[in-house]
Amino acid sequence: MENIRRKNKMIETYSILLIDIVSVVISYALSLYIRFNIIHYETYPKQFHLMVGTYIVVLCLLYNMFLDANRNFFTRGYYQEFYYTSRYTLILVAGLVVILYLTQQSYDFSRSVYSIFGALNILITYVAHMIFKKMMWNYYRKSTNADKMLVIAAEHNIQEVLNTLIKNREWYYDVTAAVVYDCCKTGQNICDVPVVATKEDLYETVVRMMVDDVFICLPDVPAPEIRDLVQRFEEMGLICHYNVDIFSRSNPNTYVQQMGGYSVISFALKTMDSRRLLIKRLMDIVGSLVGLALTSLITPFVALAIKLDSPGPIFFSQTRIGKNGRRFKIWKFRSMYIDAEERKKELAAQNEIKGLMFKIEDDPRITRVGQFIRKTSIDETPQFLNILVGNMSLVGTRPPTEDEFRQYNGYYRRRMSITPGLTGMWQVSGRSDIQDFDEIVKLDLEYIDNWSIGLDIKILFRTIFTVLGQKGSK
Repeated sequence: MENIRRKNKMIETYSILLIDIVSVVISYALSLYIRFNIIHYETYPKQFHLMVGTYIVVLCLLYNMFLDANRNFFTRGYYQEFYYTSRYTLILVAGLVVILYLTQQSYDFSRSVYSIFGALNILITYVAHMIFKKMMWNYYRKSTNADKMLVIAAEHNIQEVLNTLIKNREWYYDVTAAVVYDCCKTGQNICDVPVVATKEDLYETVVRMMVDDVFICLPDVPAPEIRDLVQRFEEMGLICHYNVDIFSRSNPNTYVQQMGGYSVISFALKTMDSRRLLIKRLMDIVGSLVGLALTSLITPFVALAIKLDSPGPIFFSQTRIGKNGRRFKIWKFRSMYIDAEERKKELAAQNEIKGLMFKIEDDPRITRVGQFIRKTSIDETPQFLNILVGNMSLVGTRPPTEDEFRQYNGYYRRRMSITPGLTGMWQVSGRSDIQDFDEIVKLDLEYIDNWSIGLDIKILFRTIFTVLGQKGSK
């Protein structure tokens, strides 16, 4: 069944991709015709615009491949679809502007084509998406090609099961019949689905039915009876699905897989798409290389200032806790006196943060140069090396010290379920204003639960403005 599901998902993904590519090609061709033949007639370099059209198609491919923007495509309503189509088109136009600017071709491109193309692509893509949805829902799912599903459940949960399957159904299957296993409801309709049998006449009825899949939800029936049920359906050549969701359906990150020769059900509070994680890692590599280049330019001046201000090394390293308890050495420009760690115990009573983090106003351990490089966040720039080697990310949760980590409970530990970052949600929310570690954890978990590439970009931009405004960096 997993292979069939993958095949149907591939049909869905590549059909939408083809629709989007055809739509952008038509939209771009029409925008050129309107601009150069209707608004103002003039000749235009066809070779150049063919190249621009190629840029647009490539952007369309990248958007569909990496941003996974058409997830839940068939459950999106009219307004949601218009929003996603508009957002997608704006990203295409913005990407095209950037490409033409970087290739120094922007002056050769008519500005009005941007707006004409954008308006046409929103309209054409939106209409094409809605027609495709209607076709798949009303034609394929109701045709004999769609997978016909029989649902078997008990009297106490049959309505809930049918409601859930119908509400969340995919385009490639249709719930056509139901069986109430423990009582006679034959001839009745539940959720507009006809009840066709009971336990007594189940097999005789199914043998004569048009059915491809059987969905079984009988949590109170003994395992040997379920095994016999499944085996007999398999002998008929049917695909059988047994509901093993003994926890809550509210967790979408539950999946069945093979592990060490066993079939296992895996549970996760949050899973992240591998394609977007790849993009995040590429962003980290590019960002760290740029950051290290800038760090190399300022290092001679910062090093000289640190040496003149106080004795000790230029760089400070400390063991921090990374993703899921991994230890690594974090690097910073030294901003404190060399006995800072020893003096920390003496100042513990003055800690202004409630919980597992240490910070005091006008910390006497900070040097004069340290005050400046902390205020400007220059002291953090050597961490671009940590980002390059993969210990850290540009955006994430801040890595705790070993002492702090040893005091974590299960709730706190979840903030370490991702790669720690140079900046994050709580840093751009006002580092100096937050006085409770629980509030920091709340912001970190909000970031984890709502993570996306767009959120990372938003936090990076907010970090730049926060640093430039010297807000929350004391």
